[in-house]
Amino acid sequence: MSSEIAGLIGIILLIVLLFSRMWIGLAMAIIGFLGFMYVADLNESFAILATVPYHTIAFYPITCVPLFILMGVIVSNTGVSGDLYDSTYKWIGQFRGGLSIATILACAGFAAIAGDSIAGAVTMGKVAYPEMKRYNYDETLATSCIAAGGTMGILIPPSLGFIMYGILTEESIGKLFMAGILPGILLAVLFTAVIMFITLRNPKAGPSGPKTSFKEKAQSLQKTWPILVLFLLVLGGIYLGFFTPTEAGAVGAFGAIIITLATRRLTVRILAISLVETAKTTAMIMILVAGAFILMRFLTISGLTSMLVETISSLTFSKYIIFALIIVFYIIIGMFLDIMASMVVTIPFIYPMVMALGFESVWFGVVLVLVMEMGLITPPVGLNVFALSGVTNVPIGTIFRGVWWFVAAMLLCVAIITIFPQIALFIPGIM
Repeated sequence: MSSEIAGLIGIILLIVLLFSRMWIGLAMAIIGFLGFMYVADLNESFAILATVPYHTIAFYPITCVPLFILMGVIVSNTGVSGDLYDSTYKWIGQFRGGLSIATILACAGFAAIAGDSIAGAVTMGKVAYPEMKRYNYDETLATSCIAAGGTMGILIPPSLGFIMYGILTEESIGKLFMAGILPGILLAVLFTAVIMFITLRNPKAGPSGPKTSFKEKAQSLQKTWPILVLFLLVLGGIYLGFFTPTEAGAVGAFGAIIITLATRRLTVRILAISLVETAKTTAMIMILVAGAFILMRFLTISGLTSMLVETISSLTFSKYIIFALIIVFYIIIGMFLDIMASMVVTIPFIYPMVMALGFESVWFGVVLVLVMEMGLITPPVGLNVFALSGVTNVPIGTIFRGVWWFVAAMLLCVAIITIFPQIALFIPGIM
Protein backbone atom coordinates (compact mmCIF):
# COMPACT_ATOMS: atom_id res chain seq x y z
CA MET A 1 0.00 0.00 0.00
CA SER A 2 1.41 3.37 -1.05
CA SER A 3 2.03 6.12 1.49
CA GLU A 4 -0.61 8.32 -0.20
CA ILE A 5 -3.25 5.62 0.26
CA ALA A 6 -2.12 5.28 3.89
CA GLY A 7 -2.69 9.01 4.33
CA LEU A 8 -6.18 8.78 2.82
CA ILE A 9 -7.06 5.82 5.07
CA GLY A 10 -5.78 7.85 8.02
CA ILE A 11 -8.21 10.67 7.19
CA ILE A 12 -11.09 8.18 6.93
CA LEU A 13 -10.18 6.60 10.27
CA LEU A 14 -9.97 10.07 11.82
CA ILE A 15 -13.53 10.81 10.69
CA VAL A 16 -14.68 7.50 12.18
CA LEU A 17 -13.04 8.33 15.51
CA LEU A 18 -14.59 11.79 15.54
CA PHE A 19 -18.07 10.41 14.98
CA SER A 20 -17.43 7.87 17.75
CA ARG A 21 -17.10 10.95 20.03
CA MET A 22 -13.40 10.54 20.82
CA TRP A 23 -11.61 13.72 21.90
CA ILE A 24 -10.55 15.48 18.71
CA GLY A 25 -7.00 16.29 19.75
CA LEU A 26 -6.42 12.73 20.98
CA ALA A 27 -7.91 11.24 17.79
CA MET A 28 -5.58 13.31 15.59
CA ALA A 29 -2.56 12.38 17.73
CA ILE A 30 -3.38 8.65 17.52
CA ILE A 31 -3.87 8.71 13.74
CA GLY A 32 -0.72 10.77 13.28
CA PHE A 33 1.33 8.44 15.50
CA LEU A 34 0.11 5.19 13.90
CA GLY A 35 0.32 6.60 10.39
CA PHE A 36 3.88 7.85 10.91
CA MET A 37 4.79 4.45 12.31
CA TYR A 38 3.46 2.76 9.16
CA VAL A 39 5.10 5.14 6.68
CA ALA A 40 8.42 5.53 8.57
CA ASP A 41 9.19 3.36 11.63
CA LEU A 42 8.32 2.97 15.30
CA ASN A 43 11.32 4.89 16.67
CA GLU A 44 10.64 7.96 14.53
CA SER A 45 6.97 7.81 15.46
CA PHE A 46 7.81 7.85 19.16
CA ALA A 47 10.23 10.73 18.52
CA ILE A 48 7.41 12.73 16.94
CA LEU A 49 5.11 11.93 19.86
CA ALA A 50 7.80 13.02 22.33
CA THR A 51 8.88 16.28 20.69
CA VAL A 52 5.99 17.77 18.71
CA PRO A 53 3.63 18.51 21.66
CA TYR A 54 6.42 20.29 23.55
CA HIS A 55 7.70 22.32 20.60
CA THR A 56 4.12 23.21 19.63
CA ILE A 57 3.02 24.42 23.05
CA ALA A 58 6.39 26.03 23.88
CA PHE A 59 6.08 28.10 20.68
CA TYR A 60 6.23 31.74 21.85
CA PRO A 61 3.34 33.18 19.73
CA ILE A 62 0.91 30.59 21.10
CA THR A 63 1.15 32.17 24.54
CA CYS A 64 -1.27 34.83 23.33
CA VAL A 65 -4.07 32.21 23.46
CA PRO A 66 -4.53 32.09 27.27
CA LEU A 67 -3.92 35.84 27.52
CA PHE A 68 -6.69 36.82 25.11
CA ILE A 69 -8.98 34.20 26.66
CA LEU A 70 -8.34 35.67 30.13
CA MET A 71 -9.09 39.18 28.86
CA GLY A 72 -12.40 38.11 27.38
CA VAL A 73 -13.44 35.99 30.37
CA ILE A 74 -12.75 38.79 32.86
CA VAL A 75 -14.72 41.30 30.81
CA SER A 76 -17.59 38.84 30.40
CA ASN A 77 -17.73 37.87 34.08
CA THR A 78 -17.61 41.45 35.37
CA GLY A 79 -20.66 42.66 33.46
CA VAL A 80 -18.98 45.20 31.19
CA SER A 81 -21.01 43.80 28.28
CA GLY A 82 -24.22 44.84 30.05
CA ASP A 83 -23.11 48.47 30.01
CA LEU A 84 -22.36 48.21 26.30
CA TYR A 85 -25.83 46.86 25.57
CA ASP A 86 -27.46 49.51 27.77
CA SER A 87 -25.72 52.28 25.83
CA THR A 88 -26.64 50.98 22.37
CA TYR A 89 -30.15 50.29 23.63
CA LYS A 90 -30.58 53.92 24.73
CA TRP A 91 -29.35 55.26 21.38
CA ILE A 92 -31.39 53.13 18.95
CA GLY A 93 -33.89 51.17 21.04
CA GLN A 94 -36.66 53.63 20.20
CA PHE A 95 -36.71 52.57 16.55
CA ARG A 96 -38.58 49.59 15.13
CA GLY A 97 -36.41 46.54 15.70
CA GLY A 98 -34.09 48.82 17.68
CA LEU A 99 -33.50 46.42 20.55
CA SER A 100 -32.42 43.68 18.12
CA ILE A 101 -30.14 46.09 16.27
CA ALA A 102 -28.73 47.24 19.61
CA THR A 103 -28.01 43.59 20.38
CA ILE A 104 -26.08 43.16 17.12
CA LEU A 105 -24.03 46.31 17.78
CA ALA A 106 -23.39 45.30 21.39
CA CYS A 107 -22.28 41.85 20.21
CA ALA A 108 -19.87 43.52 17.79
CA GLY A 109 -18.48 45.69 20.59
CA PHE A 110 -18.20 42.74 22.95
CA ALA A 111 -16.46 40.73 20.21
CA ALA A 112 -13.77 43.41 20.06
CA ILE A 113 -12.55 42.36 23.50
CA ALA A 114 -13.83 38.80 24.00
CA GLY A 115 -12.69 36.84 20.92
CA ASP A 116 -15.17 34.02 21.52
CA SER A 117 -18.59 33.45 20.00
CA ILE A 118 -20.32 31.29 22.59
CA ALA A 119 -19.36 33.73 25.37
CA GLY A 120 -20.94 36.54 23.36
CA ALA A 121 -24.16 34.61 22.74
CA VAL A 122 -24.52 33.53 26.37
CA THR A 123 -23.71 36.97 27.78
CA MET A 124 -26.09 38.79 25.46
CA GLY A 125 -28.71 36.12 26.04
CA LYS A 126 -28.71 37.03 29.72
CA VAL A 127 -28.68 40.78 29.09
CA ALA A 128 -30.64 41.43 25.90
CA TYR A 129 -33.27 38.68 25.76
CA PRO A 130 -35.17 39.76 28.92
CA GLU A 131 -35.41 43.32 27.53
CA MET A 132 -36.72 42.18 24.15
CA LYS A 133 -39.16 39.86 25.86
CA ARG A 134 -40.36 42.73 28.04
CA TYR A 135 -41.19 44.79 24.96
CA ASN A 136 -43.00 41.88 23.26
CA TYR A 137 -40.41 41.13 20.59
CA ASP A 138 -41.02 38.01 18.53
CA GLU A 139 -39.22 35.17 20.31
CA THR A 140 -37.70 33.87 17.09
CA LEU A 141 -36.24 37.25 16.11
CA ALA A 142 -35.06 38.00 19.64
CA THR A 143 -33.10 34.78 20.05
CA SER A 144 -31.85 34.38 16.48
CA CYS A 145 -30.31 37.86 16.43
CA ILE A 146 -28.47 37.07 19.68
CA ALA A 147 -27.21 33.73 18.32
CA ALA A 148 -26.09 35.34 15.05
CA GLY A 149 -24.61 38.40 16.75
CA GLY A 150 -22.54 36.16 18.97
CA THR A 151 -20.79 34.64 15.94
CA MET A 152 -18.95 37.92 15.35
CA GLY A 153 -16.77 37.02 18.32
CA ILE A 154 -14.51 34.94 16.07
CA LEU A 155 -14.37 37.50 13.25
CA ILE A 156 -13.88 40.86 14.93
CA PRO A 157 -10.39 40.90 16.52
CA PRO A 158 -8.95 39.81 18.81
CA SER A 159 -10.25 36.45 17.59
CA LEU A 160 -9.32 32.96 18.74
CA GLY A 161 -10.24 31.76 15.25
CA PHE A 162 -7.59 33.99 13.69
CA ILE A 163 -5.05 32.98 16.32
CA MET A 164 -5.63 29.30 15.55
CA TYR A 165 -5.44 29.91 11.80
CA GLY A 166 -2.23 31.90 12.21
CA ILE A 167 -0.62 29.17 14.32
CA LEU A 168 -1.55 26.37 11.92
CA THR A 169 -0.51 28.24 8.76
CA GLU A 170 2.34 30.34 10.22
CA GLU A 171 0.57 33.46 8.97
CA SER A 172 0.92 36.79 10.78
CA ILE A 173 -1.68 36.92 13.56
CA GLY A 174 -1.40 40.71 13.62
CA LYS A 175 -2.33 40.97 9.93
CA LEU A 176 -5.21 38.52 10.44
CA PHE A 177 -6.53 40.67 13.29
CA MET A 178 -6.42 43.77 11.10
CA ALA A 179 -8.04 41.89 8.21
CA GLY A 180 -11.07 41.04 10.34
CA ILE A 181 -12.04 44.65 11.18
CA LEU A 182 -13.76 45.77 7.96
CA PRO A 183 -15.44 42.39 7.26
CA GLY A 184 -16.70 42.45 10.86
CA ILE A 185 -18.23 45.88 10.32
CA LEU A 186 -19.71 44.72 7.01
CA LEU A 187 -21.28 41.68 8.68
CA ALA A 188 -22.78 43.84 11.46
CA VAL A 189 -24.30 46.10 8.77
CA LEU A 190 -25.76 43.10 6.94
CA PHE A 191 -27.21 41.69 10.18
CA THR A 192 -28.77 45.09 10.86
CA ALA A 193 -30.26 45.08 7.34
CA VAL A 194 -31.77 41.64 8.02
CA ILE A 195 -33.48 42.92 11.18
CA MET A 196 -34.81 45.98 9.35
CA PHE A 197 -36.16 43.73 6.60
CA ILE A 198 -37.87 41.36 9.05
CA THR A 199 -39.48 44.19 11.02
CA LEU A 200 -40.53 45.90 7.78
CA ARG A 201 -42.41 42.76 6.77
CA ASN A 202 -43.81 42.24 10.24
CA PRO A 203 -43.68 45.36 12.48
CA LYS A 204 -45.01 43.34 15.43
CA ALA A 205 -41.84 41.21 15.39
CA GLY A 206 -39.79 44.14 16.72
CA PRO A 207 -41.90 46.96 18.15
CA SER A 208 -40.30 50.28 19.04
CA GLY A 209 -38.83 50.68 22.50
CA PRO A 210 -39.11 53.68 24.83
CA LYS A 211 -37.59 57.00 23.82
CA THR A 212 -34.70 58.40 25.80
CA SER A 213 -33.41 61.96 26.09
CA PHE A 214 -30.11 63.07 24.61
CA LYS A 215 -28.78 63.51 28.15
CA GLU A 216 -29.52 59.85 28.94
CA LYS A 217 -27.86 58.80 25.69
CA ALA A 218 -24.75 60.84 26.45
CA GLN A 219 -24.56 59.56 30.03
CA SER A 220 -24.79 55.94 28.83
CA LEU A 221 -21.58 56.38 26.82
CA GLN A 222 -19.63 57.02 30.02
CA LYS A 223 -19.91 53.36 30.95
CA THR A 224 -18.51 52.09 27.64
CA TRP A 225 -15.01 53.51 28.08
CA PRO A 226 -13.47 50.22 29.35
CA ILE A 227 -14.29 48.49 26.07
CA LEU A 228 -13.03 51.39 23.99
CA VAL A 229 -9.80 51.59 25.98
CA LEU A 230 -9.11 47.85 25.66
CA PHE A 231 -9.93 47.85 21.94
CA LEU A 232 -7.63 50.79 21.20
CA LEU A 233 -4.95 49.43 23.50
CA VAL A 234 -4.80 45.99 21.88
CA LEU A 235 -5.48 46.66 18.19
CA GLY A 236 -3.98 50.14 18.17
CA GLY A 237 -0.78 48.80 19.67
CA ILE A 238 -0.56 46.02 17.07
CA TYR A 239 -1.37 48.32 14.15
CA LEU A 240 1.15 50.97 15.17
CA GLY A 241 3.82 48.37 15.88
CA PHE A 242 4.15 49.11 19.59
CA PHE A 243 3.89 45.41 20.40
CA THR A 244 3.33 41.99 18.83
CA PRO A 245 0.00 40.11 19.07
CA THR A 246 1.49 38.02 21.88
CA GLU A 247 2.48 41.12 23.81
CA ALA A 248 -0.93 42.60 22.98
CA GLY A 249 -2.54 39.62 24.69
CA ALA A 250 -0.54 40.33 27.85
CA VAL A 251 -1.37 44.05 27.69
CA GLY A 252 -5.06 43.26 27.09
CA ALA A 253 -5.31 40.79 29.98
CA PHE A 254 -3.49 43.14 32.36
CA GLY A 255 -5.58 46.06 31.13
CA ALA A 256 -8.81 44.12 31.72
CA ILE A 257 -7.74 43.37 35.30
CA ILE A 258 -6.75 46.98 36.02
CA ILE A 259 -9.89 48.47 34.44
CA THR A 260 -12.29 46.12 36.21
CA LEU A 261 -10.44 46.72 39.50
CA ALA A 262 -10.65 50.48 38.98
CA THR A 263 -14.40 50.24 38.36
CA ARG A 264 -14.78 47.95 41.40
CA ARG A 265 -16.23 45.10 39.34
CA LEU A 266 -13.47 42.55 39.83
CA THR A 267 -13.59 40.52 43.03
CA VAL A 268 -11.38 37.70 44.26
CA ARG A 269 -14.16 35.22 43.48
CA ILE A 270 -14.66 36.49 39.91
CA LEU A 271 -10.90 36.46 39.31
CA ALA A 272 -10.66 32.86 40.56
CA ILE A 273 -13.56 31.77 38.35
CA SER A 274 -12.02 33.57 35.36
CA LEU A 275 -8.65 31.88 35.87
CA VAL A 276 -10.26 28.44 36.04
CA GLU A 277 -12.30 29.10 32.87
CA THR A 278 -9.17 30.31 31.11
CA ALA A 279 -7.18 27.25 32.16
CA LYS A 280 -9.90 24.85 30.95
CA THR A 281 -10.31 26.54 27.58
CA THR A 282 -6.55 26.86 27.06
CA ALA A 283 -5.98 23.18 27.87
CA MET A 284 -8.61 22.16 25.33
CA ILE A 285 -7.04 24.33 22.62
CA MET A 286 -3.48 23.14 23.36
CA ILE A 287 -4.52 19.50 23.04
CA LEU A 288 -6.17 20.31 19.71
CA VAL A 289 -3.08 22.10 18.42
CA ALA A 290 -0.64 19.40 19.55
CA GLY A 291 -2.78 16.68 17.96
CA ALA A 292 -3.08 18.71 14.75
CA PHE A 293 0.68 19.09 14.37
CA ILE A 294 1.26 15.37 14.93
CA LEU A 295 -1.33 14.64 12.23
CA MET A 296 0.29 17.22 9.92
CA ARG A 297 3.65 15.44 10.23
CA PHE A 298 2.04 12.18 9.11
CA LEU A 299 0.13 13.77 6.20
CA THR A 300 3.30 15.51 5.03
CA ILE A 301 5.47 12.39 5.05
CA SER A 302 2.69 10.32 3.45
CA GLY A 303 2.68 12.58 0.41
CA LEU A 304 -1.12 12.93 0.51
CA THR A 305 -0.94 16.71 0.80
CA SER A 306 1.40 16.98 -2.20
CA MET A 307 -0.79 14.63 -4.21
CA LEU A 308 -3.90 16.71 -3.49
CA VAL A 309 -2.10 19.93 -4.44
CA GLU A 310 -0.90 18.42 -7.72
CA THR A 311 -4.36 17.06 -8.48
CA ILE A 312 -6.03 20.41 -7.82
CA SER A 313 -3.42 22.24 -9.89
CA SER A 314 -4.01 19.94 -12.86
CA LEU A 315 -7.78 20.50 -12.96
CA THR A 316 -9.15 22.58 -15.81
CA PHE A 317 -12.02 23.99 -13.75
CA SER A 318 -12.04 27.63 -12.73
CA LYS A 319 -10.34 28.12 -9.40
CA TYR A 320 -13.49 29.84 -8.15
CA ILE A 321 -15.53 26.69 -8.77
CA ILE A 322 -13.06 24.71 -6.67
CA PHE A 323 -13.12 27.48 -4.07
CA ALA A 324 -16.94 27.31 -3.98
CA LEU A 325 -16.73 23.54 -3.37
CA ILE A 326 -14.31 24.18 -0.49
CA ILE A 327 -16.78 26.67 0.99
CA VAL A 328 -19.61 24.10 0.73
CA PHE A 329 -17.34 21.54 2.39
CA TYR A 330 -16.67 23.90 5.30
CA ILE A 331 -20.35 24.77 5.67
CA ILE A 332 -21.13 21.06 6.00
CA ILE A 333 -18.29 20.26 8.40
CA GLY A 334 -19.18 23.33 10.44
CA MET A 335 -22.57 21.78 11.14
CA PHE A 336 -20.87 19.02 13.15
CA LEU A 337 -17.65 20.51 14.58
CA ASP A 338 -16.82 23.82 16.26
CA ILE A 339 -14.44 26.25 14.57
CA MET A 340 -11.32 25.17 16.45
CA ALA A 341 -11.87 21.50 15.70
CA SER A 342 -12.79 22.20 12.07
CA MET A 343 -9.62 24.19 11.51
CA VAL A 344 -7.17 21.77 13.09
CA VAL A 345 -8.72 18.79 11.28
CA THR A 346 -8.89 20.35 7.80
CA ILE A 347 -6.15 22.99 7.51
CA PRO A 348 -3.33 20.41 7.01
CA PHE A 349 -4.70 19.39 3.60
CA ILE A 350 -7.08 22.23 2.61
CA TYR A 351 -4.67 25.13 3.10
CA PRO A 352 -1.99 23.84 0.65
CA MET A 353 -4.72 23.34 -1.95
CA VAL A 354 -6.00 26.89 -1.51
CA MET A 355 -2.48 28.30 -1.81
CA ALA A 356 -1.91 26.20 -4.95
CA LEU A 357 -4.98 27.85 -6.46
CA GLY A 358 -3.31 31.24 -6.01
CA PHE A 359 -5.51 32.74 -3.29
CA GLU A 360 -4.13 35.11 -0.67
CA SER A 361 -3.48 33.55 2.73
CA VAL A 362 -4.79 36.39 4.94
CA TRP A 363 -7.90 36.79 2.76
CA PHE A 364 -8.65 33.06 2.94
CA GLY A 365 -8.30 33.20 6.73
CA VAL A 366 -11.06 35.82 6.88
CA VAL A 367 -13.32 33.83 4.52
CA LEU A 368 -12.68 30.62 6.45
CA VAL A 369 -13.61 32.21 9.78
CA LEU A 370 -16.75 33.71 8.21
CA VAL A 371 -17.85 30.33 6.90
CA MET A 372 -17.05 28.66 10.20
CA GLU A 373 -19.35 31.18 11.90
CA MET A 374 -22.29 29.64 10.04
CA GLY A 375 -21.73 26.31 11.73
CA LEU A 376 -22.29 27.96 15.12
CA ILE A 377 -25.94 28.69 14.27
CA THR A 378 -26.89 25.92 11.82
CA PRO A 379 -28.33 22.51 12.75
CA PRO A 380 -27.69 19.87 13.88
CA VAL A 381 -24.85 21.12 16.12
CA GLY A 382 -25.19 24.90 16.31
CA LEU A 383 -23.23 25.53 19.50
CA ASN A 384 -24.42 29.14 19.86
CA VAL A 385 -28.03 27.99 19.54
CA PHE A 386 -27.68 25.27 22.17
CA ALA A 387 -25.86 27.61 24.57
CA LEU A 388 -28.46 30.35 24.07
CA SER A 389 -31.33 27.92 24.56
CA GLY A 390 -29.80 26.91 27.87
CA VAL A 391 -29.75 30.46 29.27
CA THR A 392 -33.11 31.64 27.83
CA ASN A 393 -35.17 28.41 28.04
CA VAL A 394 -36.33 29.05 24.46
CA PRO A 395 -36.76 25.81 22.45
CA ILE A 396 -33.88 25.05 20.11
CA GLY A 397 -36.26 24.69 17.15
CA THR A 398 -37.56 28.23 17.70
CA ILE A 399 -34.05 29.68 17.48
CA PHE A 400 -33.06 27.57 14.46
CA ARG A 401 -36.20 28.75 12.66
CA GLY A 402 -35.02 32.36 12.77
CA VAL A 403 -31.31 32.03 11.96
CA TRP A 404 -31.63 31.37 8.23
CA TRP A 405 -31.92 35.05 7.30
CA PHE A 406 -28.67 35.65 9.18
CA VAL A 407 -27.00 32.68 7.48
CA ALA A 408 -28.00 34.25 4.15
CA ALA A 409 -26.36 37.50 5.29
CA MET A 410 -23.15 35.58 6.09
CA LEU A 411 -23.15 33.99 2.64
CA LEU A 412 -23.66 37.42 1.09
CA CYS A 413 -20.74 38.73 3.15
CA VAL A 414 -18.52 35.89 1.86
CA ALA A 415 -19.57 36.70 -1.72
CA ILE A 416 -18.82 40.41 -1.28
CA ILE A 417 -15.39 39.73 0.22
CA THR A 418 -14.63 37.27 -2.58
CA ILE A 419 -15.55 39.82 -5.24
CA PHE A 420 -13.84 42.68 -3.39
CA PRO A 421 -10.93 41.06 -1.47
CA GLN A 422 -9.51 44.48 -0.59
CA ILE A 423 -12.22 44.76 2.08
CA ALA A 424 -10.15 42.25 4.05
CA LEU A 425 -6.71 43.20 2.75
CA PHE A 426 -6.83 46.99 2.88
CA ILE A 427 -5.89 47.54 6.54
CA PRO A 428 -3.18 44.80 6.64
CA GLY A 429 -1.77 46.32 3.45
CA ILE A 430 -1.17 49.72 5.05
CA MET A 431 0.22 48.44 8.36
